[in-house]
Amino acid sequence: MSAPWPEAATIDEETLEEQIATMGRQLPARPLVLGGCCCSHVGAVRGLARDGRIGIVWLDAHGDLNTPESSPSGNAWGMPLRMLIDGGDVAAEDVTLIGARNLDPPEVEFIAEAEIATSLGPLPDRIYVAVDADVADPGELDMWMPEPDGLSLEALEGLLASLPLPAGAGLTGFLPSARNEAALARLGHALGL
Repeated sequence: MSAPWPEAATIDEETLEEQIATMGRQLPARPLVLGGCCCSHVGAVRGLARDGRIGIVWLDAHGDLNTPESSPSGNAWGMPLRMLIDGGDVAAEDVTLIGARNLDPPEVEFIAEAEIATSLGPLPDRIYVAVDADVADPGELDMWMPEPDGLSLEALEGLLASLPLPAGAGLTGFLPSARNEAALARLGHALGL
């Protein structure tokens, strides 16, 4: 399938490893990832990390910091941020995790041990912004894995607008709906995309 934008690409691979590798090879200068689960961010961040230090602002109701050994479910979608840290693509001190409110005990321990920021502070010059729809309140967006007590769409939009222009960004976990189409346009605009 082709997309009507010159730098657009559709990643259609069988395995997560193949998807990540293909994303890294086809990465435009300033990628915008629209994906299902947060594993969609891995290839973009790895590609950006090839050009030097990259920070991540990860907005998600979940930590995505499990490992195969610590995960209660074993699902890869609970591991992408940890994959990037453990893979050396991003340093833990360059990660800011915002909105996480459903964390497994090993994730809570890792956040404390690795000193991952949970509020905005100084950021590296280059950042990637990962937005999972479930960072928002379920009444605001249609999302794949809703969690109560999230950010309002207005608060999320304001937070994104307060960030420096990212080197890349990704929006994941959004279900197809007219409400989400309007929200995605607002969030993309707030990111300067």
